[in-house]
Amino acid sequence: MSEAAAKSAVELELKRLERRLEDLISTVGQIKEENRALRQRQEALTSERASLLQKNEQVRARVEAMIGRLKSMEQQ
Repeated sequence: MSEAAAKSAVELELKRLERRLEDLISTVGQIKEENRALRQRQEALTSERASLLQKNEQVRARVEAMIGRLKSMEQQ
């Protein structure tokens, strides 16, 4: 292989590696953005779950209070 051909092959390989590196950098950026969005969604769902649990407890307390009032009315 001549020196010019070897140099050309090396340059082609470097260009290929450069494109691959750019693709990988782009993929990492996309994954980071997806990860950020998923974390944000998880945070929102965790917050929503806590709110629903609190509302559930409030409703349970109200129902138990109503049952208590009905029982006391029944005894009278």
